[in-house]
Amino acid sequence: MLIDTHSHLFLEEFSEDLPQVMERARQAGVSSIFMPNIDSTTIKPMLSVCADYPDFCFPMIGLHPTSVNESYEEELAVIHKYLSAPNNFIAIGEIGLDLYWDKTFLKEQLLVFEKQIKWALEFDLPIVIHAREAHEYIYKVMKPYKDTALRGVFHSFTGTLEEAMKCLEFEKFMLGINGVVTFKKSLLAETLMSSVPLQRLVLETDSPYLTPVPNRGKRNESANIKDTLLKVAELYQVSPERVSQVTSENALKVFGFSK
Repeated sequence: MLIDTHSHLFLEEFSEDLPQVMERARQAGVSSIFMPNIDSTTIKPMLSVCADYPDFCFPMIGLHPTSVNESYEEELAVIHKYLSAPNNFIAIGEIGLDLYWDKTFLKEQLLVFEKQIKWALEFDLPIVIHAREAHEYIYKVMKPYKDTALRGVFHSFTGTLEEAMKCLEFEKFMLGINGVVTFKKSLLAETLMSSVPLQRLVLETDSPYLTPVPNRGKRNESANIKDTLLKVAELYQVSPERVSQVTSENALKVFGFSK
């Protein structure tokens, strides 16, 4: 069992060879792929891929912070309509805050993030958090929910030791680790080794982005999770099989279903 907890295989980058991408993932040992949409325009493409690959691809739904603008209320209305109807979403995501490019809509991003947190509690779903240059804000928004049923993943965690410790305060959350851990200049490996137990990690690819070494620079895909797996096994000095087992069990625990 090996779960890619975050992959966007419904995007245009995969329109030419999706069946081959899926087959390579299976050949690499991937047992499940969890897919977050980005905004209202990507919901149907994502659901279509999940319908074509049942029991292999599983959908989430949410409004990505970089898609938050003056029309955020319309976007949220679409998402809530999907959530309120019969569905098979396994999480609300990816949601959060992104201040890397622009802070113009910070106020709106905060409103959208908190609204979707409340939906997660209402619908008993985990959340998948996107946090870029925004850990302090994320922590402040989430702190009041620390003792609630809220659970989820800090997606694509690349933060400092201090940020890792703050994330781990939320006991029902995991850190999502992807190809960044293989990058030569990344300090993530040191952070993980110094303070983060394997029992708090899940693996992801964030395909088509963040391709791990040795394929960095090429389009990422779910099969490449094996390179992240090998790096994490090396860091924790355990077998790849052990990492696969523990991180997949962690994922199933957070996302609330078993395979």
